[in-house]
Amino acid sequence: MGFYELSKTEREQKCKEIQDNIAKDLRKSKLSATIVYFDDPDTYIRKAAYLGVGKLYNHNLVPPVMVINMLDMLIKSKSERIRQTVINAAGEIAIKHFAPVEHLFDIGIVDQHHSVKNAIQGSLKKSCEKNPAELIPFCQKYITNLDPETRRSAAHGLELRGRTQPQDIMPVLRLLQYETHKRVRPMLVHIFGQISYKKGCLEKVTAELLTWEDKALAEECFEEIIKQHHHINCHFRTVETLSPKECEEYLKKHRSNS
Repeated sequence: MGFYELSKTEREQKCKEIQDNIAKDLRKSKLSATIVYFDDPDTYIRKAAYLGVGKLYNHNLVPPVMVINMLDMLIKSKSERIRQTVINAAGEIAIKHFAPVEHLFDIGIVDQHHSVKNAIQGSLKKSCEKNPAELIPFCQKYITNLDPETRRSAAHGLELRGRTQPQDIMPVLRLLQYETHKRVRPMLVHIFGQISYKKGCLEKVTAELLTWEDKALAEECFEEIIKQHHHINCHFRTVETLSPKECEEYLKKHRSNS
């Protein structure tokens, strides 16, 4: 039976069971149950496992070194599902404690499997939002990597922090202002659209883009910003968001003055 075929109460019990069994594995220095959970075909079982690992570490329910040693072993697995779950677990830890799992991020960000790439992007996004002092320098380290997929992951990892504090991430994104790769450039444009619409953000983003030497890329970002304002106003209009007309008028005024 799939995870979401269970009732809410049964799901809560299942999550507690998974966490408890992983804790037992750690205390007995074995990984039999943990490996089964980390490699489960059901996404939600794997999610329950990595959330459980995060709780075990962050609440000191087991010695933290045991958790790190376990993740160090499992990141070497041939199974992409296990490696993916390791990176997601590392992301839960990195929200508060990045140094103990930084080496796992170093491994995950260059993993060639798409599911692990998705995990590293998600883990970077959630941890960078809450722990920018440690995670922004990590993203900066990889944002000029020769591998375009690595650059793409590093850029994407900055997005959630940028939605509320764009000034924190734009100096790093600036390193990509001459980007031409067909996978990385659209991601950069997407990010600027995403970090532009909350109160006070459009002004900061516009001021940054007007200084870029690659004017064509800046124009792509401006067009995406307008599209994003239309999307937000159609589906999620809040008091923080300018109307599409206000956004267009603001950009027209400042682009013409640059």
